[in-house]
Amino acid sequence: MTSIRHLICIESTCSAVRVARVRPAITFTVLKLCILDNDIPEGHLADTYGSFGILFEQLFARMGARWTAQIFQTQQGQYPNSFDDFDAVLLTGSRADSFSDEAWVVELRRQVTQLLQERKRMVGVCFGHQLIALCLGAPVGRAPHVWGTGRMTYDWHRPDLPHFADRSTVSLLASHQDQVHALPPGAELVASNAFCPVASFTVGDHMFCIQPHPEFVEDISAHLLDKRRHLLGEAQCAHSVASLVLGHEGDDMARLVVAFLDSPQI
Repeated sequence: MTSIRHLICIESTCSAVRVARVRPAITFTVLKLCILDNDIPEGHLADTYGSFGILFEQLFARMGARWTAQIFQTQQGQYPNSFDDFDAVLLTGSRADSFSDEAWVVELRRQVTQLLQERKRMVGVCFGHQLIALCLGAPVGRAPHVWGTGRMTYDWHRPDLPHFADRSTVSLLASHQDQVHALPPGAELVASNAFCPVASFTVGDHMFCIQPHPEFVEDISAHLLDKRRHLLGEAQCAHSVASLVLGHEGDDMARLVVAFLDSPQI
């Protein structure tokens, strides 16, 4: 969507009226974002936050994104009639495995593979990060030993990316039992730690993927930790819950994503 404003300034004096110069027209291009929402929250999360797609819409708006977004529920078989109607595609997280044989996941991999062939601008988060990496040929599977949960700190390897020139680490909220085990061909590492060696990567100037959740708030993490207490064990659950009081840098990551998608594509 494009809006054009012509500003004409008129100045008057006691003896005459003269027309000032006409300023050049200003053109604004609004990015159109397709959000492929890959999970359906239940209970408290649904009542409080609506959907993960809505969380991303709200997060990017707070960071100043001048975008329009449309959300599609992939578990219900929803996709755009044409991805050509959108400038970029975001894949949310999910409880599912990116390598699952569930029909909706198989279809999502097919759709993403086609988008990759077209070099569509894409952002993947958690499950979305893993699924894109898998479609690019990277190994994806269970994390070693335990889940990645709570606030986790990652080494930052890309000072060239927007808003991160002076950063050496970033701390974000994580919730995953699967992860990417090696970089996809042609990808460049963005963030890592000892637990998750490929926590974020880029491909060229058109793809940004990240394992932890910039859209999460502490309440979401606490709810998921309590729900999975029987899987995690009391010690990990208590440690992860305690880490939430330290805060996270999801807003900083969202600013990066906004700048990444708003930047001209070569």
